[in-house]
Amino acid sequence: MMKVVIAMDSFKGSLSAVQAGNAVAEGIRRVFGKDECEIVVRPLADGGEGTVEAFSMCSEVESVDVRVHGPLFEEMTSSYAIFESDTAFIEMASASGLTLVPQEKRDPLVTTTYGTGELIMDAVRRGIRKFVIGIGGSATNDGGVGMLQALGFSFLDERGEEIPFGAAGLEKLCEISDDGVSPELRECSFEVACDVKNPLCGKNGASRIFGPQKGADPEMTERMDKALGRYAVLTKAFAPSSDPDAAGAGAAGGLGFAFLSYLGGKLRNGAELVIKLTELERYVKDADIVVTGEGRLDSQSVMGKAPTTAGSLAKKYGAKVIAFAGCVSDDARKCNAGGIDAYFPILRRPCTLDDAMDIENAYTNMRSASEQVFRLIGLYEKKERI
Repeated sequence: MMKVVIAMDSFKGSLSAVQAGNAVAEGIRRVFGKDECEIVVRPLADGGEGTVEAFSMCSEVESVDVRVHGPLFEEMTSSYAIFESDTAFIEMASASGLTLVPQEKRDPLVTTTYGTGELIMDAVRRGIRKFVIGIGGSATNDGGVGMLQALGFSFLDERGEEIPFGAAGLEKLCEISDDGVSPELRECSFEVACDVKNPLCGKNGASRIFGPQKGADPEMTERMDKALGRYAVLTKAFAPSSDPDAAGAGAAGGLGFAFLSYLGGKLRNGAELVIKLTELERYVKDADIVVTGEGRLDSQSVMGKAPTTAGSLAKKYGAKVIAFAGCVSDDARKCNAGGIDAYFPILRRPCTLDDAMDIENAYTNMRSASEQVFRLIGLYEKKERI
């Protein structure tokens, strides 16, 4: 019997990792019966949107709803998951994510990570001391200061008052204090799922690389980069071991830097961390085919992204690897050297972006693409039996 492991990442703004995996499974079932093919669906993530869902589908977890403040400091309900009573899985995107901010209101000068800190503090009050934090998909460029303020740190201006939220507040920063930090927080450990290696500042830093997608124009980008530089200097005086050039310091608008400098966090490759904690390797060991994918495959997909990380793992055990994507760039051929044997875009006809991302349309397209690929596989399976 053939075994297929389906490890899809989410199609951001469209299918979740679970929905994408189920659509692939439905397509396969149109070709192979249960006595011909074992199918295992294990959702994948890289630390961004869908990370908590991936954990929740693969482990016994408790979901906790919390009232927090969103990226624009609006009240909202967010959630996180508790695993084995002692570890919290938190997506910063669920409280401080870009998808929470309407296009016309995106402004990283004012968006804050405060809600992410509120999620952490809620878990700390419940007795949690181990944290796995996914920091992809942020709407922010505040260096993680909002999160730290929610955790009891003080970031003060020249008058000794708390600076405003957002990157603009960093321009007024003069003093940092941890007098309000609870002793319990110092007992906590943080593993941070991060899929970028950018430094905090400079040409490859948080502001210049990620600021524009969060609503920053060129003038704002320069302001934010200088403000983060000011923040880095003052942090160095407060925490001498801090390093703004550390790989991943610029992740999530500098949230990576905050975890490294203030909370003793360890930045991990997001996809590798999720694969480890969801025990994907255990299922891939005896798989014949691994199916993976995400919304877009391009040359960046080989830089530690979830599909190629899963593909490399599959190759360790000699499995064939197929990937599906919403769209595929011309340079996606690099994925073939990154563990993916063949990849396929799922769109079946010209359509608008809204139509392509419509969940019902995307599900149908995914199921149909999967069916046709596995019909081809079925032809070779039958030939080998003969």
